[in-house]
Amino acid sequence: MRHTGPDGGLGTTPPVPGSPTSLFLLSFLHLGLPALLFALITWQVAVHGPLARADERLSGRLVHRDGFSVFLADLGNVTVAVPVLAVVLGYVAVRARRAGTDHWWTPSVAAGVLMALVPALVVPLKELIDRPGPPVMGGGTGYYPSGHTATAAIAYGAAVLVLWPWLRGRSSRGAVVAVCVALNLGVALGLVRSGYHWPLDVVASWCLCAVLLLSLRLYLGPHLGRGGRRGSSSS
Repeated sequence: MRHTGPDGGLGTTPPVPGSPTSLFLLSFLHLGLPALLFALITWQVAVHGPLARADERLSGRLVHRDGFSVFLADLGNVTVAVPVLAVVLGYVAVRARRAGTDHWWTPSVAAGVLMALVPALVVPLKELIDRPGPPVMGGGTGYYPSGHTATAAIAYGAAVLVLWPWLRGRSSRGAVVAVCVALNLGVALGLVRSGYHWPLDVVASWCLCAVLLLSLRLYLGPHLGRGGRRGSSSS
């Protein structure tokens, strides 16, 4: 049944854009699919299924350690990625406070908390799955999922999210996104080429971090359009 519009004419057949049904479907596509893919990969790695065995064969053909690959992998170190995020969070907090933005501290605090959650999620998974590392690592376990990948994805991804309202123009936003993508691809390439991680270790971390970053994006939704706006209590 079609509902009438304000003037008595035919309205829109539900569900309409922005309705609970469409929002649920959108949330499922954004959050559910990466979560399902992460669960599938984790199951295959845990039981050493066909996907995990194919992953190991692929890794054998990709490993070719050199200085540049090691440098790229190091971009996912806590000592590199976290200070970059800290600088961005401080910059955004200062700008938001000077602009008189309501709850100016919220985006920076939320992104910082998310960064702190990474080891709390990744370390128990490493211990639970207990995946052996690639042969070039000389033994040892606890390689799944990749902590370097997760650190880079959350640090650089969260930095983009909190910076977004303060970037002006498509070119500046596009450049920041391109840098973020390049950094994360570089870390992934470096980890796999150096033999620090199997490819699925990296892909699984991306899936996990996609859920975390999209959750942060949903939480910060009301704040992401406030760059440069003054709070209602400001004079």
